[in-house]
Amino acid sequence: MAAKKGLEVGIVGLGKFGSALAERLVEMKVTVIGLDRSESRVGAMRDILEHVYHADATDKAALRQLGFGDLTHAVVSSGHSLEASVLATLNLKELGVPQVWCKAISEEHEKILRKLGADFVVFPEQYVAKQIAHHLAVPGLVHYFPLGSGVALQEVIVEKWAGSTLRDLNLTNRFHLQVVGIKRPDEKDYSYIPKADQVLNVGDMLLIIGAEDRLDRIES
Repeated sequence: MAAKKGLEVGIVGLGKFGSALAERLVEMKVTVIGLDRSESRVGAMRDILEHVYHADATDKAALRQLGFGDLTHAVVSSGHSLEASVLATLNLKELGVPQVWCKAISEEHEKILRKLGADFVVFPEQYVAKQIAHHLAVPGLVHYFPLGSGVALQEVIVEKWAGSTLRDLNLTNRFHLQVVGIKRPDEKDYSYIPKADQVLNVGDMLLIIGAEDRLDRIES
């Protein structure tokens, strides 16, 4: 998926999560402005980021001087320092950054961040744990994308369904699930809105949307 043209993202905190996020965004042709209080972390990112600074995000004047107030998106990933995370989030919102996304380390931390106006809060460890749990518990599961309100988008690999068509499976009426994409083993990209009479083969990957509890019932 192509990134939004001209998108610039500020990342506060260049630890494991922040640096990995920065690298991926750069790969997607997004301009990243990195900031960290650690000189060694800043130094480690100089070959990756064109704009990376040794500064303290708890200092609002420093953020303003480095242009963070002109960004539309900023991510606060300040490791395990709750105080630094909270102050950085407060400063970014006071500078008028429309979208401030934050890494949280506890539910209490999340509550504080949301009260300060954080637009999105993520628990990386919990997210990874949920992915691994679904991989272990759901045969054939490749990825699990929670969408909220009990709805998920799930990729499954065809095994038992080989030789059947989507019409034969009748997932919409039987489970209230919808196949929105299909990808053959030799194909790189999905074909979306597949035809009902398309015959499935072993190894085909289906992209299915529906309620989580209903997705758990299917055996592909």
